[in-house]
Amino acid sequence: MKEIQSIEGMLNAQNLRIAIAATRFNDFIVKNLISGALDCLNRHGANPEAITIVRVPGAFELPLICQKLATSKRYDGILALGAVIRGATPHFEYVSAEAAKGIAQVTLTYGVPIGFGLLTCDMIDQAIERAGSKAGNKGVDAALALIETIRVLEQI
Repeated sequence: MKEIQSIEGMLNAQNLRIAIAATRFNDFIVKNLISGALDCLNRHGANPEAITIVRVPGAFELPLICQKLATSKRYDGILALGAVIRGATPHFEYVSAEAAKGIAQVTLTYGVPIGFGLLTCDMIDQAIERAGSKAGNKGVDAALALIETIRVLEQI
């Protein structure tokens, strides 16, 4: 019987060129996502000089910026970081849904992996928990997923 081939990505960020697209809206949350992502990339061997942070107004603008970063061909992967917190109007649903769909479309269209670190929370407390307190730091999780995905793609 033939042995099953297994492809897995190693969590090694050495020699990777990473762009971080991060929202300014809800910056009190997003700054912690950025900090966590940078710490994670550093701990996994990324060169700080190979990381570019691009600040965008809000989550709705993330897909366009990710598209521009992807088409530049200067980056091995992109991290999309932000926080959308539900308010009293349906605005939350429109912004979070369109941002998620747009980011997914960019990664599938251009083949550049995007670590999805866009928090969509019902309350501020939930966002705080996901940006470095009880629920960990989703910036770290997105960075780890990005590194692993890049390394898997290299082997396929």
